[in-house]
Amino acid sequence: MSPSRMDKPDNELRETLEDRDPNKLNQHIQIVWDDIIGEPDGARSPECAWRLSHICFRHTRNVCYTLLAVVAAPPCAFILGCGFACLAFEQIWCTTPCLRCVKIYFATLRTLVQSCMAATVAPVMEAIGHICRHIRVNVRRDAPEERDLLIV
Repeated sequence: MSPSRMDKPDNELRETLEDRDPNKLNQHIQIVWDDIIGEPDGARSPECAWRLSHICFRHTRNVCYTLLAVVAAPPCAFILGCGFACLAFEQIWCTTPCLRCVKIYFATLRTLVQSCMAATVAPVMEAIGHICRHIRVNVRRDAPEERDLLIV
């Protein structure tokens, strides 16, 4: 095997580990200093306070997130896994078969309603259409505030 083929799985794994939000699910979460804190021209803190605050923010965020990820992420992943498994089970074994049954049961009712509509409503609407097809509406834009004329 060539070296590039041997490196490919490692590169794919590295890219997968690097891009942990490939579907851009959490673009609304901005936790970078410049996206959260900004001082306008009229309110400036001393440079040392600004830098120290930035360092405190960054390190506290990283340590706290890492601690929460280590402690809370596995139980959350377990609960989410169970929840999505239950959701999939419910959709596969309950909802989809029930909807299929309803579709089968109501197919006959649909045919009956269509037949009744074709026998009663359709001829009436067709007759009304024949009557109304000769109606012409003439809108005159040059006339002073007169009502539109209806010519039959």
